[in-house]
Amino acid sequence: MNRRTFLSNGVKTVAVLAASAKAAAAETVRLPFANGERGLVAYPQKQPLIRLTTRPPQLETPMRLFKEAITGNDAFFVRYHLTVAPPAEDLLRPAKFRLQVKGLVETPLTVSIEDLKSKFEPVEVVAVNQCSGNSRGFFEPRVIGGQSGNGMMGNARWKGVPLKTILAKAGLKSGAKQVTFDGLDKPLLPQTPDFVKALDVDQANDGEVMLAYEMNGEPLPWLNGYPLRLVVPGYYGTYWVKHLSEIEVIDKVYEGYWMNPAYRIPDNSCACVPPGTKPSKTVPIGRFNVRSFITSHEDGERIQKDQPVEISGIAFDGGSGIREILFSEDGGQNWREAELGEDLGKYSFRTWRARFVPKKTGEHKLQVRAVNRTGQSQPSEPLWNPAGYMRNVIETVKLLVA
Repeated sequence: MNRRTFLSNGVKTVAVLAASAKAAAAETVRLPFANGERGLVAYPQKQPLIRLTTRPPQLETPMRLFKEAITGNDAFFVRYHLTVAPPAEDLLRPAKFRLQVKGLVETPLTVSIEDLKSKFEPVEVVAVNQCSGNSRGFFEPRVIGGQSGNGMMGNARWKGVPLKTILAKAGLKSGAKQVTFDGLDKPLLPQTPDFVKALDVDQANDGEVMLAYEMNGEPLPWLNGYPLRLVVPGYYGTYWVKHLSEIEVIDKVYEGYWMNPAYRIPDNSCACVPPGTKPSKTVPIGRFNVRSFITSHEDGERIQKDQPVEISGIAFDGGSGIREILFSEDGGQNWREAELGEDLGKYSFRTWRARFVPKKTGEHKLQVRAVNRTGQSQPSEPLWNPAGYMRNVIETVKLLVA
C-alpha cells in the first residue's frame, strides 16, 4: 500500500466513525474533575459512551453500566493510540485477514481466522481489561494524558486459542527471549512509532495469554480489536493488542517506544513517588492492583431516611481473586463485610452488595474496600506517579438523605 492510499483509508475510517457518532453528540456528562465535560456518543456497535477523544477514538463506559459482572460488548470501553484507528474495514475481513508468526521460530506461520477456529482447540476465560490510565483525571496534581473517569475498564468472556499453542506450532528456537505483537492500526505520519508491545517468552507461554476472536459469545466488535486481539489476563490493557496481525519472537528485550519510555511505572512496591516528582528508576507496567467501586448509585444521588437501600458494585485484582469486600456508610470510620456475588474466575469482576438504612438526614459518605486472596487491599489516600497510572484508592460516593 502506498502512502497516499494508506492515508486515504485512514481518513475514510475516521470520517465514518465521526458521521456515525454525530447524531448522539448533543448529550453531555460532567466527570467530577476540572474540564470534565464530555459528550455521550454512539459509535458503530456501541451504545452512547463518554467520548474522550475523536481521533483516535477513545470511549469511556459510564459507571451506571457496571451493574453486572459481565460488561456488554456495546458498553465496552475503547482505547487507541494511533490516528489511523480502527484500521480500514477491508483489511479486517476474515477472508483477507492473516496473522503472521515469525522471527526465532522453526516454522514461520500464516494463519487465518478460520484456521484458528477449526484447527486449534478453543479456550475461554472471563477477564477484566483495564486501561493503564483509568481514573487519570482524578490525579492531583494533574498529569498529562487522557483525562478519564473510572470507566476505562470492562469485563468479558473471551474465547480463542492459547498463544502457547501457536508458539508451539511454530516452534521456538534457542535464544528466544521476548515475543512482540503488532496490530493493523497505524500512525498517520511515518515519524510516529508504531504501536508494538512485548512479553517475556515465559509469560507468552504461560497458557493463559490468548489470541481471542470472540467476546461474550460474539465476534469481537470492530472497535475492540476485530477480528483478533491479544488477551493478557490480569495485565493492563496496553498489552491487549487489537487487530493483531503480527507476532515475532526475538532474542533480546524489545525497546520500542511503547515499551520504553512509554507505559512505565516507578520501580518500587507502590509504583508511586511524592506528587510532582520523578522516579529515579522505572519498569514496564504489569498486573492490576486491587480495585473496587460502588456502581448502584452516583455521587449526589438522593435517597429517603429510614428506607432500606441496596448498595452494590464490582471489585477485581490482577489474578489472585477477591476474598472479601468491606463496606462503610460513615466515611470509613466503621466497616462491615458485604455479600459477594458469583465467582466467575480469578480475573473477573466480582459483584458485591450491602444493605444500607440511613438513620439521619444530610450527606452520607459511602465507601468500599476490596481485599484479595493474598491480603492486598486499597490505600485510603491516593498514590501518585507522573504517568497517572494504577490509581486504586478507596472510592467514596456521597448520598444525600432527605
